[in-house]
Amino acid sequence: MLAKFGYSDIDVSLQGHVALVEIRRPPHNYFNQELVSQLATAFELLDDESQCRAIVLASQGKSFCAGANFDDGSGHEIIAAGDGRHLYEDAARLFATRKPIVGAIQGAAVGGGLGLALVPDFRVGCPEARFCANFTMLGFHPGFGLTCTLPALVGQQKANLMLYTSRRIRGEEALAMGLLDVLVPADRLRSAAFDLADEIAGAAPLGVMETRATMRAGLLERFRAATSREKQVQDRLRTTEDFREGIAASSQRRKPDFNGI
Repeated sequence: MLAKFGYSDIDVSLQGHVALVEIRRPPHNYFNQELVSQLATAFELLDDESQCRAIVLASQGKSFCAGANFDDGSGHEIIAAGDGRHLYEDAARLFATRKPIVGAIQGAAVGGGLGLALVPDFRVGCPEARFCANFTMLGFHPGFGLTCTLPALVGQQKANLMLYTSRRIRGEEALAMGLLDVLVPADRLRSAAFDLADEIAGAAPLGVMETRATMRAGLLERFRAATSREKQVQDRLRTTEDFREGIAASSQRRKPDFNGI
């Protein structure tokens, strides 16, 4: 029996041995701490659901996850230092779960949304997908563990290029560099993600989980170390004029004018 929980930003359903965890904050699915916490709780409950052998992580709307929303001010609350539970603590819970995950990536996976897109073991995307670690164009430092997870996926040099420049990577290039594992037309995205999840679910579940644990050994510890460093630098850089200029330029849809202060 699929475990139920009082979600507000996501929905969870089970189709055979594959669970669908769907983000429902369209059109851009901006994240906040509550969304990340709900995703982590859903994955943890699915770890204890014997019928579930694989998970598809998907989202409604135009974007997979466009990161933090700085236009309405909520993005500032996410990155602000405080005494409460930090978003990265809940993000670490995502990497601590045991079931294999396939991401269905449509539209934008930007900033922390890119970090969220790297939680799954595999990514299925479409030509319209785009990936961007836009932190440096905000006068900021990468977060959500991307300094750890992105180089592990695409290699150090390609990760450096994305993180230094805030360059956008579209579907075909994402496939070539390893950000995507499967590229299909947009109207086949969900079905292709479920096909891959079904293929995984057809293998021996205990064998798959143990193989996954071996292949991802140390990832959680590296993620925690990376986010500890990321948060320290983010707390410092968010007080700079460059950060204020980066956020203003992003909101005004113009090129920023940074001065290194």
